[in-house]
Amino acid sequence: MIFAIASEDTEDVCTPLAWEGERPVAISGHSCAYATESIIPRYLAYLATAQVFQISKRKVAKGAKVIEVAPVDLARVEIPVPSLETRQKVVDILDRFDSLTASLIDGLPAEIEARNQQYEYCRDRLLDFPRKVGATRSMYCILDIGSMST
Repeated sequence: MIFAIASEDTEDVCTPLAWEGERPVAISGHSCAYATESIIPRYLAYLATAQVFQISKRKVAKGAKVIEVAPVDLARVEIPVPSLETRQKVVDILDRFDSLTASLIDGLPAEIEARNQQYEYCRDRLLDFPRKVGATRSMYCILDIGSMST
């Protein structure tokens, strides 16, 4: 696990990154890495965004303009560690939610555009009244937009 231990605000300090790669990775001086085989990295990453962790990190965060959490203080934050099976289930469920949310966010602009086009088509069809042969001008009116009040 890699944590950003410095930030401009308490919301972003301790932002997690679950490193699941095989290769070694380099981190900066404003990050810390925790290696443990007992915790699934994505479980810890999800947990680090949960309210219980957010409350705990605020207690150990220090600073005004730059907020920091010392690695030794971060290591003291207690986290729930249920059985391996339960942790894996949590990760699987949250991964599915993330995937669903991402697909919804990606699909929303296209869906909104399609609904706008559908609305415009229906509006135009509903308001397209054909002129009847022999209809008098009084059956139609010309809107004077300037005289309409809002």
